Amino acid sequence: MRRSIGKPSSSFENEIASRLQLTEASILSKTEEPEKFEGRVVFQVIVDEELLNVSQNVHGGCTAMIIDICSTMPIYVLGASTSDHGEFGVSQSLNIVYHSPALLGDKLRVVSTSLALGSRALSSRCEVWNVTRHRLVASAVHIKMVPSEPKVSESAKL
Repeated sequence: MRRSIGKPSSSFENEIASRLQLTEASILSKTEEPEKFEGRVVFQVIVDEELLNVSQNVHGGCTAMIIDICSTMPIYVLGASTSDHGEFGVSQSLNIVYHSPALLGDKLRVVSTSLALGSRALSSRCEVWNVTRHRLVASAVHIKMVPSEPKVSESAKL
């Protein structure tokens, strides 16, 4: 990501996102409805010290940000493959269930699939798996919306 002035951003989000390794991006027929398609994206990340909380497991906020980033990707991939361009949208709701902790050095696999892409609402699901310990860390449903275009007032046009 870049700032409008063209310099690389050193935001916390970019620092975490730079650790994510894309291992799969695909468009598949939905099992339940073969005439429909879904986007599927898989990332991996190794837990390092910067992701930990004071209890020495991955901070819930870091997990939420990873889910936010990763669960947006299948929406974009499917949209880009079925229309002129993909749409990121803006988050409307992110519902996360935390199942188990992830510790320093653990390898996490983040599997995200699109659920529905409408003209205004976009949705996906996400699971964060601990590959090292064979446990589900978190699961989520992410609802996004396509923002409406701002209306430009007459005075703003001057």
